[in-house]
Amino acid sequence: MSKANASEIEALRPFLEDRVAQLGSIAHIKKFGSGQSNPTYMLETSTGKFVLRTQPPGKLLKSAHRVDREFRVMQALAETEVPVPPVLFLADEDNPLGRMFYLMGHVEGRIFWDPALPEAHDNDERAAIFDAMNATLAALHNVNVKAAGLEDYGRPGDYFARQYARWSEQYRATETREIANMDRLIAWLGENMPPDDGQSCLVHGDFRHDNMIFAPKRPAVLALIDWELSTLGHPLADLSYQCMQWRLPHASAFKGLGGIDRTRLGLPSEETYVERYAERRGLSDIPHWNFYLAFAFFRLAAICQGVYKRALDGNASNPQKAEAYGQQVETMADLAMDLVQSA
Repeated sequence: MSKANASEIEALRPFLEDRVAQLGSIAHIKKFGSGQSNPTYMLETSTGKFVLRTQPPGKLLKSAHRVDREFRVMQALAETEVPVPPVLFLADEDNPLGRMFYLMGHVEGRIFWDPALPEAHDNDERAAIFDAMNATLAALHNVNVKAAGLEDYGRPGDYFARQYARWSEQYRATETREIANMDRLIAWLGENMPPDDGQSCLVHGDFRHDNMIFAPKRPAVLALIDWELSTLGHPLADLSYQCMQWRLPHASAFKGLGGIDRTRLGLPSEETYVERYAERRGLSDIPHWNFYLAFAFFRLAAICQGVYKRALDGNASNPQKAEAYGQQVETMADLAMDLVQSA
């Protein structure tokens, strides 16, 4: 974080202390080093620990960095089976930062940055952690959006067609060099879009192991975080997005499960993970799986390209990691094209 940004966040002290009584007095503010999209800070106060999440500075793409949506969806999920942090306060642009931010409670627990789970005690715990993620995803997709007050949280129907249009546009808006397989992938997806099957639910949009906080001493999900990309959409978008982990190389910025001995570590196969999800949701089969996986690679590649472009423009939350993400765009396009060409 630059000194200018640090002083900006420090300037929020009186603003927050005046408006959020449970904060008490703020003793220390520290930026989390991880994450790319919305800068996030730990606030240590006289009453405990809190987390502040804000839009990044600079010019933002349309519909991006909607921290108000993050706040709204976590607030709506507080009484459901989906574990989320408690949200406390949302500020519009009329504040010392001049951009939206929100405040939430800090959830103490473990975050696993490596999907191989080297921190786990044994293979049984690794398997249980993956099953807890699976159960959390199924619970999310089973949320009654009407009862949660989220009926207008997104447009129902034609999710993949709309997402394809959105991320194609955003990729082109942030494109910094020509990547042949990315062009081929965009064309293939447009030509092989499956018919809309009418499925619609609340989707997280970035469902992966490091967006979950696990209990310190047991394989349970305490909080699902980073809801910036959430909307009403197709449940298989979340499932395929997480299943990219089985194919992404372990030796990469994303630390996938590709290239490691998953059986030796007690990790489920992609097929087993998908079957367990289907059982939990009462699904008999999942057609067009290769399309959903290829789409997940495309969408992540487009997101990473945007992160990389922000780094070039000087607006990345973590410039070093943004550079690494930018280098993975071609890798993801290659993996997706290998997938569709081998089908």
